[in-house]
Amino acid sequence: MATFRLGKTELMVEKQGFGCLPIQRCTKEEAAALLRRAVDGGMNYFDSARGYSDSEEKIGYALHDVRDRIYLATKSHAQTGKELTAHLETSLRNLQTDHIDVYQFHNPAFCPKPGGEDGLYDAALKAQQEGKIRFISITNHRLSVAHEAIDSGLYATLQFPFSYLSGPQEMELVEKCRKTDMGFIAMKGMAGGLIQDGYTASAFMETQPDVLPIWGVQRDRELDQFLECVKHPAAMTQERRATIERDRKELTGDFCRGCGYCMPCPVGIEINNCARMSLMLRRAPTSQWLSPEWQEKMEMIRNCLHCGRCASKCPYGLNTPKLLQANYEDYQTFLK
Repeated sequence: MATFRLGKTELMVEKQGFGCLPIQRCTKEEAAALLRRAVDGGMNYFDSARGYSDSEEKIGYALHDVRDRIYLATKSHAQTGKELTAHLETSLRNLQTDHIDVYQFHNPAFCPKPGGEDGLYDAALKAQQEGKIRFISITNHRLSVAHEAIDSGLYATLQFPFSYLSGPQEMELVEKCRKTDMGFIAMKGMAGGLIQDGYTASAFMETQPDVLPIWGVQRDRELDQFLECVKHPAAMTQERRATIERDRKELTGDFCRGCGYCMPCPVGIEINNCARMSLMLRRAPTSQWLSPEWQEKMEMIRNCLHCGRCASKCPYGLNTPKLLQANYEDYQTFLK
């Protein structure tokens, strides 16, 4: 195992973290089997959120008896201090623990601070004083909020999208966290499914010694890659460098990362997948995306109201309606 210190938290984390959003789509027993395999294989950092339906409950069910071997991170999307306190109590119950190691504000549109009218930071600070939270942290998709969080000195860690497709803006955040001894947790390490090879993705993360990637895992074959990287950290070979360079050339410019913050759509379009269909058709087995189910979902694009709600919520500033239309037109060429 290769562990490192997660910034000022002093937590010694294994380089391969486990992102628990996808286990929402597993049965309780399937999720438990994955989580136990992960612990037995050396993983020790597990990240969930109050907003991930039953993810926390599955973690508590599977890992309550190995609590002393793992670190638990979760998040609250609360808008007020009172709501955050309620979220925290639910998370503690679900996770079957008396404390959470890293408790994060979940992608707020602003940087919570002590004394704010929202009461978020003060509620978290009170919970920390009561021993229910060890470290107060934040996740975000907005560069401005991320910079403000780092500059504030109020947070132990920052969780932000980061992969080998990231640009200089994200790398600046990593360097800034390094200089301020703030832990950096990388979500979307596989760029929402656009990166296909976990070994290459992990090899890139090995070049960033202070970054903790949390890999979204739903299937045994996905977990297998990262457990292998626990035993034998992935090396940056010439072949993997070539893969990274090829992917960077192919995936530059405006493309949907699949984060889902544009959702929900008032007419039911599954924007976070439909808006990147062209890329998925070319980077994954085509048949699964041409199924009757997906044809029906893509047809929903014709009902777009062009209301602009999705574009206003996109953290990457994409013209989402235009991107949806372009993906719809491209999709039709595959059906002919």
